[in-house]
Amino acid sequence: MPTELAEFRSTVRAVWEREVLAHIDEWEADGFFDAHALFPILARHGLLGLSHSAEDGGEGAPMEYQMAMAEELGRGNAAGVAMAVNVQMHMATPSLARFGTPELKERYLRPAIAGEQVAAIAVTEPGAGSDVAHLATKAHRDGDHWVISGQKIYITNGTQADWFCMLVRTSDEGGFRGMSQIIVPAGTEGFEVVRKLDKLGNRVSDTAELRLEDVRVPVSNTIGEAGRGFQQQMQQFVIERLSACFAAVGACEWALGRTRDYLRTRDVFGGPLAQRQYPVFRLTEASAQLELLRALNEKMALMLDAGEDITREATAGKLAAGRLIREVADLAVQYHGGMGYMEENWTARFYRDARLSSIGGGADEVMLQVLARLDGYEV
Repeated sequence: MPTELAEFRSTVRAVWEREVLAHIDEWEADGFFDAHALFPILARHGLLGLSHSAEDGGEGAPMEYQMAMAEELGRGNAAGVAMAVNVQMHMATPSLARFGTPELKERYLRPAIAGEQVAAIAVTEPGAGSDVAHLATKAHRDGDHWVISGQKIYITNGTQADWFCMLVRTSDEGGFRGMSQIIVPAGTEGFEVVRKLDKLGNRVSDTAELRLEDVRVPVSNTIGEAGRGFQQQMQQFVIERLSACFAAVGACEWALGRTRDYLRTRDVFGGPLAQRQYPVFRLTEASAQLELLRALNEKMALMLDAGEDITREATAGKLAAGRLIREVADLAVQYHGGMGYMEENWTARFYRDARLSSIGGGADEVMLQVLARLDGYEV
């Protein structure tokens, strides 16, 4: 590893340990962390703008730096906070960075990179989750404004966000046609955070249900071209799935290491579990799968830096990453036995948090459908 990249990784680890891991148990117990307090600290170290250009206030770092950061944020059992950071960097802002006007980027992207504003992505609705083409939130034009009405649900950072990258219908065309990405500021009249949702895992992360009733937003808040929102969002999803692959490597490596350490110290039937072939082989299999995912991540990083399309690779990687982290979480609980089932042990939170990996950012079934269609199947 180049010296500069190794030093960057060490910096990220130190900041994450000091600013997040030192507080995560307390935050988890409260079911909340203050993004407006944490994000400026991360921004001072250049961590929120790695993927964005220097012109927009970011670092313009090569993809391998983003990979290193995501891996470090995956360690330490703070998945809820890591997800909130990931939303800020890789879900709510990529379309704005790529398609937004200079005025929009100055008003919303630059403050998000500086940690002064919290951002969120608002796509999912009660009747349109994996099937994005059937979303119903609608905007009609009234002079220089969009007037938006509808509902959004499962919105990460939703109770704290200052603005939302929201996908809505801006024409009567059906399916994926006629959608637009629009920045909707929180606090706009008619916008309401209905409730904070009570989740199985990632409990420190705030996830909200939103309601919009005749919310007036300037047409100038449209990201890119009106009517091209679906296509822009699909590109944004690719970056989201890539970041999930990166984070899974760090999380799995951390959990496998802790579980291996436990096997060496836990005596059963006259010897340590680390001398029992079955648990050792299961963990070794998971470790081998981890190396394959890491290799794919490195390939995707190189491809993106070269301007190549990684839709297929990111989709396959997201599918593999979700399944792998779930397997690792299950093995960790199993091999810790009764203690692994206790909330006081790290395995319980890791197990609960890991389950989201095959749902959020595109369910396993959606990943399979995308890959099948890329292979020429009509499903």
